[in-house]
Order: sequence, then C-alpha cells, then structure tokens
Amino acid sequence: MRSLPDIFPVLFTPRLHLVEIEHLHQPDLFYLLTDKRVTRYYHVIPLNEVADVRPVIDLFRKRFNDKEGIRWGIALENKTELIGFIGFNNYETADTVPLVFALVQEYWGKGYMAEAIEAVVQYIFTALEAKKVVADLLPGNVASERVLVKTGFHHEGLVAGGMVWDNKSYDVNRYVRQPNL
Repeated sequence: MRSLPDIFPVLFTPRLHLVEIEHLHQPDLFYLLTDKRVTRYYHVIPLNEVADVRPVIDLFRKRFNDKEGIRWGIALENKTELIGFIGFNNYETADTVPLVFALVQEYWGKGYMAEAIEAVVQYIFTALEAKKVVADLLPGNVASERVLVKTGFHHEGLVAGGMVWDNKSYDVNRYVRQPNL
C-alpha cells in the first residue's frame, strides 16, 4: 500500500467536494458532533462550545501530516460549510483502511453519504492501492449499515470487543469492501 500524499487530496463528486477540514469549519463540526441523533452510534469527546472543536481539527491535520490518516470534510458543491466528514484515522494493517463517516441529520436519506463513500473508497483503492476497506458500526446503526451495503460493502460479522472507547470495549458489526477485480 502506498503512503499518504504530501498535499491534501481534494475529491469531487457530481454534488459534493471533499476538502481538508480547517479551523473555519469549527461551527460546522460543533453542530454535527453535538447532535445526539448523529452521535447516537458514534463516540465523541464531550464538546461544550465551538472552540472545543479546534483540537479535533488539529488532530486531523496532525494525522495527515504524520501520514497516519485522512479526514475529509463533506461540502455541497460551491459551498464552504461542511455537512459531514469521512475518512480514516490510521491503517489497521498494511492493506486495510478503516472508514469512518458522519453526516448532519438534515442531509440524511439524500444519497450524499453514498456519494462521498464511493469517492473515498475509489481513492483508497486507486491512489493508496489498499486491498480492503472496513467500517465498524455499533449494533443498531441500521442507516449506516444500509449506506454501506448500497455502496458495495458486505457484512463480515460481529467483532466482539472490536472497539474501545473510554476504557470500555464494544462489539461492532464489521462491513468490508474490496476492489472490483
């Protein structure tokens, strides 16, 4: 698998552009990450004010600079506000990339996340030459399971203790996609 590029890769789809998350996006991420409907199945550090998002953005930038992961902000075409994010924090193995994503609730059910997932997965397979993309979901996250299946992922199985958050382990449903051979 290739290493991450030095310059942040901006991706485009017919309705979206996937961009580097900047400090100007703090209010957008605060709105996303404090919505209980969005974070019901997504562990997030408690955020009390918009400024609390700054270290999160700094961490995304550090992970990219250290070639450990990419987190794209999802914006509608010709807009600067983010409606979500997608990416990965690290490589699980030399050939597997773990995908994470979240979308502002007002944009659910409109195909935006499927469009973003397809763009990112294609980038992972072509530019990074990964052999597998995985997404681990907490049980009950039916909407995310549906979008993954819609974009070509299949349910590999339940991974007992597959996620650790705040020193507690959680079972996760693992979804997998491999390149079309």
